[in-house]
Amino acid sequence: MKRIIPIIICIAIILGSAKKELITKHDVPSEIKEKIIGNSWKEKGPVDIRDLAYLKVKYLGFDQKKHMGDIIVNKDIAKEIEEIFNELYQNSFPIEKIRLIDEYNADDNLSMEDNNSSALCVRNIAGKDEWSMHSYGLAIDINPVQNPFISETTVSPEKGKEYLDRKNVRQGMIVKGDPCYNTFIKRGWVWGGDWETPKDYMHFEKRDR
Repeated sequence: MKRIIPIIICIAIILGSAKKELITKHDVPSEIKEKIIGNSWKEKGPVDIRDLAYLKVKYLGFDQKKHMGDIIVNKDIAKEIEEIFNELYQNSFPIEKIRLIDEYNADDNLSMEDNNSSALCVRNIAGKDEWSMHSYGLAIDINPVQNPFISETTVSPEKGKEYLDRKNVRQGMIVKGDPCYNTFIKRGWVWGGDWETPKDYMHFEKRDR
């Protein structure tokens, strides 16, 4: 019995350390904090910077080569995001680029025009006085040019007009039932392409977590 107790204590210590590592390993590094404060993250926004996770994710580029991207999301979904991007890579779903939106001065329009896929950006929903799910780090836009936002009067980004015919499926497009759609939906995400109006084909968000 005396030998068993130390073993149990050692196991508890190991498990405790593993749990701590799981919680803290995605903390936003200080150099990244300097970049995002006042840009994609704002003190008056709805999420504490301590509740965000910084990830390096693997993806298949439009050049069919492996790349690593930077993304910031809510810590609640950090592990799930890693799983999602690993699955997208394994299913050879192409993404042109994944950069922090701060590389575009946190300007959503500039990021979309450059076909950048991103997550965190503290801002209101376009035309509304309420926080976008991006403000919480609970939404991701994938290949905005191939998957534009479409309302009665707007196509955004402008280059997205080339992809209004959703039946003419080309590289980087998201359509219902494809690997990208399935990877998110089976985990309880909502796709903007399923909305009646407006259509936001680039957009996935996690409401329940």
